[in-house]
Amino acid sequence: MPADPPASVARLLDLGVPALAGLTADAFVDLAPPAPSPHAVPVVAPSLVPTATLASLLRHTDKPGFVVEDLSDLADFVPIDGDETPQTHLWWITGVERGDEMSNWTPTEALPAIRGRGRVPLTVSEGVSWLLQEPGRLERGRCFMTIGSRKPRAKGGLDPRTPAIWISNGTGRDGRERRNAPKVGWCWANNRHPWLGFASAARRH
Repeated sequence: MPADPPASVARLLDLGVPALAGLTADAFVDLAPPAPSPHAVPVVAPSLVPTATLASLLRHTDKPGFVVEDLSDLADFVPIDGDETPQTHLWWITGVERGDEMSNWTPTEALPAIRGRGRVPLTVSEGVSWLLQEPGRLERGRCFMTIGSRKPRAKGGLDPRTPAIWISNGTGRDGRERRNAPKVGWCWANNRHPWLGFASAARRH
């Protein structure tokens, strides 16, 4: 391991993220800008490791994370704040909140509320990166959407789906063996779910 990387970057090394990116540990550490605070969360950009691959490193009750079958186009979901999202392979987010107080809101309602507080909605890669550092933030009945990622439509506008991360019940196409596994799925932009908040950060660095 390279000498004295931040603990959060060292965790990514322990999880094997550099190998997924085709990098040595030293080269991976060199990509990380200085941490803005001890509690900052390093974000692994999809350009470095696809979000679906990164999600497989998530764990809940020792079950690995997965992406639902009908979100095979996850890579097409891009940051809605493209001009404000760092154009680097690694960046930091600070002041991350799960957004429980907005549970049972629609994504359409939550987005202006998040922005009105001067915060930024998490992208799905930011949400996965956060849970790699703090897996305990994913709790049954207290999970979250990542509405900072949306898929543009070829003819204009946005795909009506919004990505979300929650805990599988092991039903339907998830399969019984995936019960209690972290699950990257989606919700309609105008639907409400009492068990999903809206994750956001104070700032991207």
